[in-house]
Amino acid sequence: MERTNKFVVVPQSDEDEELLRRLLDASAALWNEINYEHRQNYADPDGDIWDISEYRGRYGGVLGASTVQQIERKNRKAWKSFFAKQQKGEPTGKPGYWGNEDDGREFRTYIRNTSYTVEWGKYSRLEILVGQDLKDEYGLGHRERIRLEVRGEPNWKECEKQGRLELFYDEQAQTFRAFQPVTIDDSRLAHPLASEEAALDIGANNLVACTTTTGQQYLYEGRDLFRRFCKTTREIARLQSLLRDGRYSSHRIRRLYDRRTKRRDHAQDALARDLIERLYDEGVSTVYVGDLTDVLETHWSVETNAKTHNFWAFRAFVTRLACTAEEYGISVEVRSEAWTSQTCPNCGSTTDTVRHQDSLACSCGFEGHADLVASESLLRRQTTVTRSMARPVCLKWDDHNWSESPRSPRPNEEHTNPQVASVGR
Repeated sequence: MERTNKFVVVPQSDEDEELLRRLLDASAALWNEINYEHRQNYADPDGDIWDISEYRGRYGGVLGASTVQQIERKNRKAWKSFFAKQQKGEPTGKPGYWGNEDDGREFRTYIRNTSYTVEWGKYSRLEILVGQDLKDEYGLGHRERIRLEVRGEPNWKECEKQGRLELFYDEQAQTFRAFQPVTIDDSRLAHPLASEEAALDIGANNLVACTTTTGQQYLYEGRDLFRRFCKTTREIARLQSLLRDGRYSSHRIRRLYDRRTKRRDHAQDALARDLIERLYDEGVSTVYVGDLTDVLETHWSVETNAKTHNFWAFRAFVTRLACTAEEYGISVEVRSEAWTSQTCPNCGSTTDTVRHQDSLACSCGFEGHADLVASESLLRRQTTVTRSMARPVCLKWDDHNWSESPRSPRPNEEHTNPQVASVGR
């Protein structure tokens, strides 16, 4: 099983920080040169896209030959991905640059798995290889590596194999960070406590509505998150309108984009972890996720489509969910959810129902929470649900955790109000 450790890297002195910044800056300069060559070859009808110069002689003294090789491979992979998306007809842009000297480069590098070591303990540390020129300039021995302090508690300290280390500077937090891919022995995975099932409805205002065969329901609200996302988006648009002709971005705009993405990703990661842990405790072994492919064009508004893909990033969330579920031995299966949000669970009608915001009403007298109804309908398509539903648990994001809200919606139930019964006729 593949997993990733994330941790903060702290230089132990001003000299170490200067050395690290030079290493990352040289990596960015190398990436940009390689990428420029690929772009020129791509624009030349007679050019070979893969025919680029030899860079080890120019950058090996600073980065080390192995790091030069890793950056070349990473850029090559980016271009292969670009061509693969082109063949599928997917909208995509050519691999971009890591900034420039005038506006500031994006400090990032990739270290081969044999060119670094991480030691975990009371005083965790990271040692990475640098080029001989930097060693001579900063007084490092021939076989010596730069030693950096590591902060954080990675989930996977023991692994069968470590992958290529990604090291970068987080401008927003003004911190050096690292991503370490690792391979974990599958024997360390948990096993489901029972064979219960659950279904998820992925939404725009309510991010996830979940129903389980144990009779439990969960609702993760997303309106506050989306409002903050829109506020940052408007500020980005305002700043872009102030740029002089010929410029498309700025340091401040890039920071806002980065902040917006990290807020969303943090909430996604936390939601996936919180939900899977709850489902594991419920004894769930299989999770069904509604596939939006069948319903976006037919039933969803343009605004909802934008929320689901730009803000919530449906596919990225499902990938995160499946990755987290794997740790608990839970399988995630994507199934069509067409008409689940319009189907009355009481009479089965799809034509006599009316949805208004979070409510779904049917002429038969049923009224309930639309997203919870959709998750329950999706679950009933996959399995037999015999238990009555408990009061749903509503969760809201506080920038750190998903916390239960005291104002949870009532379980879906029939109503005898004649005004409700006439809706949709």
